[in-house]
Amino acid sequence: MDGRDLVRGVWELGTARGRRAWRAAWRRRRADAEGLPPRGAERARVPGLLTGTEPRPGGGVLRFARSELEVRVTAGGAVFWGWDGAGPTPSYAVVGNGPEPDPRAVLEPDTGGGWRVVSERVTVAVSRHGAVEVRTPGGTVLRRESPPRWWEPVEPGRGGARWQVRGEVPADARFFGLGGRAAGPRLRDGSYRLWNTDPKGGFGPGDDPLYLTMPVQWVVADAGTHLMFHDNTWDGQVVLREGEEGAGSGADRPGTAELRALGGPLRCWVLVGTPARVLQGWSALTGGAAVPPQWALGYQHARWGFGSEAEVRRVVAGYASRGLPLAALHLDIDHYDGHRVFTVDRQQFPDLPGLARELAADGVRLVSIVDPAVKAGDPLHTAGLAVGERGAFVRDARGREVRGEVWPGECAYPDFTDPAVRAWWGGLYEERLAQGFAGFWHDMNEPVAFAAFGDPTLPRSARHVLEGAGGDHRAAHNVYALGMARAGWEGLVRLRPDERPFLFSRSGWAGMQRYGGTWSGDVESSWEGMRACLALVLGLGLCGVPYSGPDVGGFGGSPSPELFLRWFQLGAYLPLFRTHAAIWAGRREPWEFGPQVEEAARAALAERERLRPYFVTLAHLARRTGAPYVRPLWWGSPEDRRLRDCEDAFLLGDALLVAPVLECGADRRAVRLPRGRWYDTATGAAHEGPGQVLLDAPLGRTPVLARAGSVLAVRGEDGAVTLEVWAPARGRTGGGVVVRDPGPGFEAGEVERYAVRWAGETVVVEDEAGEPVPGVLVRGL
Repeated sequence: MDGRDLVRGVWELGTARGRRAWRAAWRRRRADAEGLPPRGAERARVPGLLTGTEPRPGGGVLRFARSELEVRVTAGGAVFWGWDGAGPTPSYAVVGNGPEPDPRAVLEPDTGGGWRVVSERVTVAVSRHGAVEVRTPGGTVLRRESPPRWWEPVEPGRGGARWQVRGEVPADARFFGLGGRAAGPRLRDGSYRLWNTDPKGGFGPGDDPLYLTMPVQWVVADAGTHLMFHDNTWDGQVVLREGEEGAGSGADRPGTAELRALGGPLRCWVLVGTPARVLQGWSALTGGAAVPPQWALGYQHARWGFGSEAEVRRVVAGYASRGLPLAALHLDIDHYDGHRVFTVDRQQFPDLPGLARELAADGVRLVSIVDPAVKAGDPLHTAGLAVGERGAFVRDARGREVRGEVWPGECAYPDFTDPAVRAWWGGLYEERLAQGFAGFWHDMNEPVAFAAFGDPTLPRSARHVLEGAGGDHRAAHNVYALGMARAGWEGLVRLRPDERPFLFSRSGWAGMQRYGGTWSGDVESSWEGMRACLALVLGLGLCGVPYSGPDVGGFGGSPSPELFLRWFQLGAYLPLFRTHAAIWAGRREPWEFGPQVEEAARAALAERERLRPYFVTLAHLARRTGAPYVRPLWWGSPEDRRLRDCEDAFLLGDALLVAPVLECGADRRAVRLPRGRWYDTATGAAHEGPGQVLLDAPLGRTPVLARAGSVLAVRGEDGAVTLEVWAPARGRTGGGVVVRDPGPGFEAGEVERYAVRWAGETVVVEDEAGEPVPGVLVRGL
């Protein structure tokens, strides 16, 4: 218990829920004391010396005195290695049985008594002591992993081995990734925990961990770019230290990344290449991103505390009367009956299906929050007890149902690592669909159990099915929300097979993009909170989750008009564009901040609507290629060191560079440009990169630049999709792709490719057949 826990716990003793939280914390502590025997004395182990090898497809097995290592290069160029029998599957992250091995990769002797696996795209060298190097085909070392160390209990039955690995990267390398990190997107020296956590209140840049962690490291260096994924769901700690280049003839100090895991398999994947190639490989490995419905790429409004149908109508009418577009409205836990999931407060919402139909007629969808905890003793809990042989809920080491304190009171927790439970839970969304909801928002699924002290989640000794393998919450915690997302997605596909679901989740793990997206969670209402949200979106995109966004304005406070507007302008260029606030916080409707903010918000909304066809294209490309909508500035130029350090701007697809205002009182800002020509979309002024420019950023707009030669799908004045083209530099060409919305189902959508060139004094746009495209809006002339 730290100081904050103690203060909060003492204060909560004055409330009924607080007293229940104290009891829950003590119950959790007792359960772990009973269910997790102390480890006792431990012995350390290292692999020892290499004793033999066995070639296999894609690589082979290397046997050491005390360990065994399998190395495999797959047909797509991804590298896998696992120690002590750990294979690529079963895995919560990897799709199916994983990629096939590369038949051309060969295991052959290397210098110094080691061996190496040589393939077209990458070489993996293993020393006689068990160190592993990832090299380019030319021999440049991208990463060197020291021989791992294990600590095993001396006495049997005291648990499995915990382990540690330490990697070295080039001195100029920068680290990114590890899921949603408020301190990113570039991860400085420090320790980062791998344990999905509710930070207990509004978070800012100094808070770690948050709701969605992943053991996915990005390393960007002059030597090349690579992604490293440790496929282990257990609690762990990543310690990063950037390197330092030696001055003059001095030696370089390499960067280091150390991972310590409290259990589970030691296995990992490495993907190398350009950022686009790396994420394409990651998408192939862990699954393509779900494409949200077209309407979910518009503006959405949420609030904890709408409270009634009358208030919902009032807010929606406020948007309509002011001519402000609204795509969806989200109902939080206050629309439930006693906060119980899959229920409705009939007094405040007497005709929810009728309300949904009324709003849908005006183009506004309803989105429902869904929490995992089920109130003990209610009908849903009773129904869950009849699922399968052991019931639907998580149990402790003695077979008793695990209970936790959440919004409805004492609750049980579905075990989403059980296929039967996922099938049951997925069927429950039929009730939500009958109420008229078009989308779903998963919350509190780290999972959260209120506690007066300690970790606010289930006992680590709680037992889970884990797809039949069995295990405890130490292995299941980080994938709990992933299983819930899978249950919801698969259930909705069964219930509405002709419509792709809209689902986003506060927590998750590697591969969650298969089922939907995420959002920032309860970020604090501050300038630092807004900056932290941008870091989260960029970091999650690099980890394969392209659809995300913040609670615009922050969750728990009352932002100033300037802060709200700047946050709103940022949100207009992020995939999930949503305002949201707590029941005790200030309102988030744009007109509540005065006429100046309302008019500027109107302009931001109009631009989002104009760009919505471009967002549709980005969504379908993310599905096909793994490329996120929002990308760091170094995406196309990872060799540019200055771009690696730029964290206050981003690329939106290939065509746009967005430079949000993240400081109070600023009306100008410096923008670092990648190479090429860039046009200020407000003034049409051209700027040449690489370099830095100073742009005007009045309160009414955010600086946005367009890449010369780019092609965007936009919504014209008549509402139809048209092409907007930015002129290439003289003597240069350009081009782009467009994917139009194929409808509400799962059709892939046809990719349209366009080329742009100068023909005398005219910019000509041609389709794939070389035919001129009429009606194109050409800018930058």
